Amino acid sequence: MSEEAKVVASREYRISLRRAYWAARTRRAKRAVAIIREFAARHMKTEVGKVKIDPSLNVAIWSRSRERPPRYVDVVIEKREDGTVLVKPKQ
Repeated sequence: MSEEAKVVASREYRISLRRAYWAARTRRAKRAVAIIREFAARHMKTEVGKVKIDPSLNVAIWSRSRERPPRYVDVVIEKREDGTVLVKPKQ
């Protein structure tokens, strides 16, 4: 994803990761990342494969190990003109 891509839309959300706790203990953080991707794709009207997660958000999800991801995460979702979507933590 190039930095020259213009941001078309930017929105702030609080995503509940409660459903990640329905998964097996060792798959919860991975499931949380999948939930974020699905949420961003649904709200920005794009495909799941075009959603990119910022490394700092990924570190925040995995910070408490794979068994205990956070229950909620505040994010900023940006849609670029090339169709990609970037999910960043809210600062």
